[in-house]
Amino acid sequence: MSFLNLTEVTKRYGDHQVIKGVDISAEKGEFVVFVGPSGCGKSTLLRMIAGLEDISGGEVLIDGAVVTHVEPAKRQVSMVFQSYALYPHMSVYENMAFGLKMVKTPPAEIRTLVAEAARILQIEPLLERKPRQLSGGQRQRVAIGRAIVRKPKLFLFDEPLSNLDAELRTQMRVEIAKLHRELGVTMVYVTHDQVEAMTLADRIVVLRAGLVEQIGTPTDLYDSPANIFVAGFIGSPRMNLVSGTISSATERSVVVSNPAFTGGTLEIATKGVHSAKAGDSVKVGLRPEHLLLGAAAPALTMQADLAENLGGATQLYGTVAGEAVSVTAPGRPQIPTGSTVPLGIDRGHLYVFDAEGRAL
Repeated sequence: MSFLNLTEVTKRYGDHQVIKGVDISAEKGEFVVFVGPSGCGKSTLLRMIAGLEDISGGEVLIDGAVVTHVEPAKRQVSMVFQSYALYPHMSVYENMAFGLKMVKTPPAEIRTLVAEAARILQIEPLLERKPRQLSGGQRQRVAIGRAIVRKPKLFLFDEPLSNLDAELRTQMRVEIAKLHRELGVTMVYVTHDQVEAMTLADRIVVLRAGLVEQIGTPTDLYDSPANIFVAGFIGSPRMNLVSGTISSATERSVVVSNPAFTGGTLEIATKGVHSAKAGDSVKVGLRPEHLLLGAAAPALTMQADLAENLGGATQLYGTVAGEAVSVTAPGRPQIPTGSTVPLGIDRGHLYVFDAEGRAL
């Protein structure tokens, strides 16, 4: 059995169901990230694991024990929130020690636990400061330290980096990854930022409207999205989608027609056996980095609208048959606005989705 198990978990507010029968597991020591747009239910799920939200149906197990109706303090779970939630009148040391004092931990043990957490987080020089004397990144480290000293079985993070600027978010992602390696504790992390999900997770759970769309490693989700939603959510810039119609199909491939394709058609290998047939409408998925400028045998043409110089790369925006497309190109190619740009395709990275958005 996995270390954390959610089985057919549901959540209702009156007649409104926000979590609709979710099954999720995490192994001991695994880093699992819940990702999805605002309102998908990811923070609600995290709070249900912590015991901060009642569960309308289903079951939650932590380390083999059913905790569905166990009060939060007895679940051996620590949670780090988006807001730092530090006591402004207390020092860093006092903030980190507060929870231990509430459960009558001996003072000598408190000193040891706080000192160890401060060492791990490199905040030893800050222990006598008040929260107002700290930067945002330092405050978040203190909030994490307050969770560490409790020696939990399970860490829960609810969008802990969303209040930080871009540079600090990058730095804190590195720190959280290092913390996970050092502690070896199971962590569940909620974010709407797919970059955080891709860089931190052992496995990602993609949620939409209270349902799980797909679970897998970052590589699985990026290379083999189950549907258009996952394909568009995982990856930055997002996957391009170009409309087409199936002109012929075999069990393992389809030929898609669109006047923008060179020769009018494009053959795409499918991920498995499918039921698509000639005449079906589909979407062809093309990631920006898999569209190639200057290819000897271009596969489609784009009308250029804008080129953004990113220093080491250029992000090119335009349209293919009237549909928005972006291209990530190395270097600084000079592409005049309004010009017609022939594009090659990395044929090992082509995707096709049926009218319901499912990957073929």
